[in-house]
Amino acid sequence: MIPEPELKTLFETHLKDKLTALETTRKNILKRYVIGFLLVVALAIANYLLVNQNPPDYVIVISVGLSAIGGFYYLYKTSQHKFNYILSFKSTVVAEIVKQIDPGWQYVYDSCISENNYRQSGLFPHQYDRYNGEDFVTGQIEKTDFQFSELHTQYKQVTYGAKGRRQEHWVTIFKGLFMHADFNKNFSGTTFVLPDTAERLFGSFGQSLQKLSGRGELVKLENPEFEKLFVVYSSDQVESRYILTPTIMEAMVNIYQRFNGEIYFSFVGSRVYFANSISKALFEPHVFRSGVNFEDVKEMSDLFGMISVLVQELNLNTRIWTKK
Repeated sequence: MIPEPELKTLFETHLKDKLTALETTRKNILKRYVIGFLLVVALAIANYLLVNQNPPDYVIVISVGLSAIGGFYYLYKTSQHKFNYILSFKSTVVAEIVKQIDPGWQYVYDSCISENNYRQSGLFPHQYDRYNGEDFVTGQIEKTDFQFSELHTQYKQVTYGAKGRRQEHWVTIFKGLFMHADFNKNFSGTTFVLPDTAERLFGSFGQSLQKLSGRGELVKLENPEFEKLFVVYSSDQVESRYILTPTIMEAMVNIYQRFNGEIYFSFVGSRVYFANSISKALFEPHVFRSGVNFEDVKEMSDLFGMISVLVQELNLNTRIWTKK
């Protein structure tokens, strides 16, 4: 994690000029949005006035068709400009932040955690129909290797209206930051630490709902603060208690309090998997306000710094276990 004074120096000496250079592109995109909106309004008024003149039907069809084609083409070109702007931002600003955190880390803006790793975690067992991600970082912190990226998984939900009309909806399974790291121990079972939404919503009745998860046996632990935030399931009660030491449980509470969104952990194979649910887009520049903003840079640095926080809080470099 970059200390704030160093980050401010980095911003003033390296990033500010790069962000300022991108401002022309950002303003051009904003201008295209404004022109596009005015164009849509103008075409709508023109077609409305045309219809009131009662022209032949084919004239209306041609006019509306050309308006639609022109509108879609303009939207397509604008989206291309925005894509190029985001690409430039990631390859200069975001890449520089990652490099400053640790020059040994590798950053790939258009890659993400593999589907195999996502499935192995067991955190989100629902079958997905869309799997997207970006801002992939891989590296090592002392002895601990890790992978990290933004991720978004969805499934398609089909419903039928009163008249039997088919409608498709895309439902989010998970959106946010996903990470896995070496735990330096081969687990014989699987252990899940999940948000305890049932108890938070339904109180004591929620405790009975916890047993219906299908993730394994419910594990009750002796940390009241931890129990309020998380619910634990495991295929091996003894091993789960071996993993979730008082220190680890306290670390998970600290992580929950430090980061926004729901927090998920799983211990599978020899890896610890971590997911932080965040709904907004991450590591991307703003279009509707100036991108020359230190707070935006600090927010991105803090998100990448989450990797170091997790490794430190979970004591992954301590190596209190050895792999068998």
